[in-house]
Amino acid sequence: MKLSRRLIGLALLCAIGAADAETIRVAIGTQDTTINCATGGLLIRELKLLEKYLPKDGKYKGVQYDIQWKNFTSGAPLTNEMVAGKLDIGSMADFPGSFNGAAHEKAGKKSIFISVLSGSTLGSGNGIVVPKGSPVQSLAELKGKTISVPFASTAHGMLLRAVKAQGWDPEKDVNITTQAPEIAGSALQANKVEAHADFVPFAELFPHRGYARKIFDGSQAKAPTLHGSLVDAAYAQKYPEVVVAFLRAAIEADRLIAAEPEKYSELIAKVTGIEAEVNYLFHGPLGLQTRDFTWKPEYRQAVRTSIETLRLLKRTDTDIDVTTFVNDTYLRTAFSQANLDYEAQLKNYERLPLKAKDAASGKPITDFRRLTQIWVAGEPLVRHYASAGAAFAELRKLDQAGRKVRAVYAHDQESGLKLLAADAWFVVHGKEVSAFLTKADAQDYAKKQQGRVVTYDQLKAGTPV
Repeated sequence: MKLSRRLIGLALLCAIGAADAETIRVAIGTQDTTINCATGGLLIRELKLLEKYLPKDGKYKGVQYDIQWKNFTSGAPLTNEMVAGKLDIGSMADFPGSFNGAAHEKAGKKSIFISVLSGSTLGSGNGIVVPKGSPVQSLAELKGKTISVPFASTAHGMLLRAVKAQGWDPEKDVNITTQAPEIAGSALQANKVEAHADFVPFAELFPHRGYARKIFDGSQAKAPTLHGSLVDAAYAQKYPEVVVAFLRAAIEADRLIAAEPEKYSELIAKVTGIEAEVNYLFHGPLGLQTRDFTWKPEYRQAVRTSIETLRLLKRTDTDIDVTTFVNDTYLRTAFSQANLDYEAQLKNYERLPLKAKDAASGKPITDFRRLTQIWVAGEPLVRHYASAGAAFAELRKLDQAGRKVRAVYAHDQESGLKLLAADAWFVVHGKEVSAFLTKADAQDYAKKQQGRVVTYDQLKAGTPV
């Protein structure tokens, strides 16, 4: 009888303890189709990395975690839910991220930008495309034309700076209209828009799908851009270890995709419908953008510029203090826990390196100026060639053998920008083949090198190299 009473007492104590155990919500807003947010959302969720790092001892002993994920197609609705207290963490670009901070302040709250996820100190990632059959080859030819863009996005800021660099009045010399990327795709296909400016990955996705052609890259506007993660400041103050755990999970996701970019590009494609070939363009070695978590001065400036532009557009009247809005305290702790050197990475501007052998010669590739890569259907790994000539020779063999090629990548001779080769321009000079984003750059280079400008199709068809 005494034993039974003791067991009942223990059961009651356990029940009371379970009832009193704290449940901590970790509600995260993601942008799955904005693929350079992958390490701050999609990959963490799909690989269950957050569960691996959430604290379970000390004041978190016995805590239950209520992990919630919600996907958005843009930053604005994500911000609305953060301000409403329905989300704790969210990932977005510099422009909507700055608006996130302004919206929180307007509501008497505060959010902080805790990490970069991916970006370009030069501005790559944003871009301008035209319909596939358009004769337009450069931004200069769009004077008096209509250019659509998602308003208040990082691409909108890029477009305004590019227009200003042309010496144009954005209200008189061009007609800038608002258009979401999901609408722009159909408009480009139907030739209902003369040009469209957009953020990751649409300036590459639309050309890859065959109904647009990229004529301008954000790096030409020399406007740094980034996507990163924000957190509600009160939440971060209350649960700093949870915020660090989120960043540890993001760092782990970054390590995994760096090690196996093709594999995880396929996973992103499976979840989002964004083709793996486009994901690899960004996330593979020497990619279009750099996955870099550190708050480099250029990224801090990008946030500052975003705030100024939002005020100019009258999207906010709040003057956010970037020195407190951008907060790398939690990130530095995560780096330390992961045995990474934050200061060293802060000084590192290199893209994800490529360590590979030439698929034709078998020799290590050390010069990447004319690197050309081929992703052959049915092959899990991308092939790497030190020269475009060798790569196109192999392309012809693959074509003769009836092998399907998923994508070919080239690198702009002058900027190193990674390109979808099918839409690039090439200059043949002697035995060398050089790639360019724009026809004008190719023509200038051809004149200097006494070479000739050719298209991808001409090279593939066997133009002598």
